[in-house]
Amino acid sequence: MITLTQNQYLVLVYSAFFVGCVILSFLINRLFLRFLFTLGIRSHDKIIRWGSSSKPSVGGFSFFIIFLLSVACYSIFFDVNKVFLNKEFFGLLVACILGFLLGLADDAYNTQPFLKFNAQLTCGILLMVSGIQINISSWMPLNYFLTVFWVVGIMNALNMLDNMDAIASSFSVTVILAAICIMILGGDFSGIYMIILIGMLGAIIGFLFYNWHPAVIYMGDTGSQFLGVFLSAVGIKFFWQAGTVPPSELIDFRQVIIPILVFIVPIVDTTTVFINRILRKQSPFVGGKDHTTHSLAYIGFSDRQVALTFIGISLFSILLVLCIEKFIPVWTAVHTFIFTAYILIVLGILFSITFFKTKSG
Repeated sequence: MITLTQNQYLVLVYSAFFVGCVILSFLINRLFLRFLFTLGIRSHDKIIRWGSSSKPSVGGFSFFIIFLLSVACYSIFFDVNKVFLNKEFFGLLVACILGFLLGLADDAYNTQPFLKFNAQLTCGILLMVSGIQINISSWMPLNYFLTVFWVVGIMNALNMLDNMDAIASSFSVTVILAAICIMILGGDFSGIYMIILIGMLGAIIGFLFYNWHPAVIYMGDTGSQFLGVFLSAVGIKFFWQAGTVPPSELIDFRQVIIPILVFIVPIVDTTTVFINRILRKQSPFVGGKDHTTHSLAYIGFSDRQVALTFIGISLFSILLVLCIEKFIPVWTAVHTFIFTAYILIVLGILFSITFFKTKSG
């Protein structure tokens, strides 16, 4: 008789769960496309994307359903106490539900910016109060501010990144893969975050079948706001908390570099858009076709090539993070210089393309 070790058993369980989530996500999105084609479609004056035709923005439903399914499966087959009696995870659960409801309201009614911002702010506060917060400084007000700023920023950045086929969804896949790799490196195989991450990975891959160019479905605000909360929490849990708070320094630069590398695509895109629109004396909060993704298309990249370019940037940046975790136990000023230079090079190249393209066009 063949006996399995605990880790081998978990690998089989997680593999089966992943495949099941991919299939379920595929079927959910297919169902929405077949029977609810007009759901999630808003007029062009309210939402701006690269494509010329409106398509249903209902991908977020499959994300949310599989997220809840993952929580339920862990509660049933592992430990219910780690879900509903765990203050940290319960805070994440409530914040994700609020993010989903915010996105649903925005897709349906085009929520007022002030109300949307307050809901995002509440998501950040919920995570912080539950214990999911950034700890990079011995000065706690700075940690509180950065936590809320990070959550609100990622929710908006991911929403802005959902402007071309497969960009936001493929980026989300890379972040989740990075978090899973961090858990594996740390030897944490049976925690609740592992099954949640695997479930969400399957959900997004199933959605990508329909979101890859030429896309027939978008994730919409329902998806981007939910994923924004979820990924911002993942970023805090696995990347911002990658080290220890320095006792005598204001900031631990290692802990700043790592999450920026993982989230380099939305951070660079949002930064570039903000700078260019401010230089043109335009509101940075109004949609437009002036993102880094659009600029690559303007210079001749196909939609698939744009997506593959950003996937390549994300994967290379995550490889750098894994190298940091594995091979750099002691952080020095040289490391800060090298990785900051890489971030600035990526920002400089993409910003230059958007700046000169905007100037010439």
